[in-house]
Amino acid sequence: MYRICVRGRVTERLGSALEGMRLEAGATETAFTGEIRDQSQLYGLLDRVRDLGLELVSVQPQPAADPRTTTGIRKDL
Repeated sequence: MYRICVRGRVTERLGSALEGMRLEAGATETAFTGEIRDQSQLYGLLDRVRDLGLELVSVQPQPAADPRTTTGIRKDL
């Protein structure tokens, strides 16, 4: 899981170019969060950010979601 931040507000249409990433538009930055399988996919997304003319602010790995808390199935039943 990675979070990629770019400067400025990105529209949904432009953000759709980063397929598979969830868009979170803020006042001054836009963050894309999603699963990235490997370095090749990460570099591909960063190339797309550059090709779209977006200013990269940061790339941050995120902790993996805990499957025990995301399945919605209670383990204590």
